[in-house]
Amino acid sequence: MEVPGFLILMYLFETYLDLRQHATLKLPTLPKTLEAVISQEKFEKSRAYSLDKSHFYFVHEFVTILIDSAILFFGILPWFWKKSGTFLPLLGLIEENEILHTLSFLAGAMIWSQITDLPFSLYSTFVIEARHGFNKQTIWLFFKDLIKGICLAIVLGPPIVSAIIVIVQSGGPYLAIYLWAFMFVLSLVIAPLFNKFTPLPKGELRLKIERLAFSLKFPLKKLFVVNGSTRSSYSNAYMYCFFKNKPIVLYDTLIQ
Repeated sequence: MEVPGFLILMYLFETYLDLRQHATLKLPTLPKTLEAVISQEKFEKSRAYSLDKSHFYFVHEFVTILIDSAILFFGILPWFWKKSGTFLPLLGLIEENEILHTLSFLAGAMIWSQITDLPFSLYSTFVIEARHGFNKQTIWLFFKDLIKGICLAIVLGPPIVSAIIVIVQSGGPYLAIYLWAFMFVLSLVIAPLFNKFTPLPKGELRLKIERLAFSLKFPLKKLFVVNGSTRSSYSNAYMYCFFKNKPIVLYDTLIQ
């Protein structure tokens, strides 16, 4: 009872904060500090989008807290952990093997997560994002990414989970650092599987970025453009790696 109670308490507190933010979003007047930054028209578009996202968030979080509380209250997780172990002998595998048992448990959890989250993902992408002109995905690309993610989980999941368990078992006091380093390298390997990265062509933009990086003593090594426009019209940019090697990635929507 203590865990669901704490979960519900956190939900109520966060909902209270979200309601305050929602009330602020409903104010039709452009704040004076933004009058010289954006037009009233852009402010109205931003406000309408934020309100739609806020309404969706309230519904999504309410359903999520109901499901999570029921799972904790009725002890679904320990029950499913036992059931996932008894499933292994049916495949001729050893139930006592910690790695195999964990893989069986996570496979079931992934299936459950995909089923429960799919309606919300579809609505968010093809209703809210599309309504405000941000969505560039087709339904085919959406399910292509979904299927690709599932296939990657099936192929890469077992070795990744096995590596994590080995790190947990032998990481000692530096466990958190080893796990962070492993997941960081993993994210660099997986990202190109979903997006196309191409070098930023030579020109005025590239020259200005390189000059700015030099003036700030930023160790810029490479400049890439990622095809974010195939999924969304959001603009973004980020850098990765560390120390003296920090490539920068620009979304093609940012350049456009």
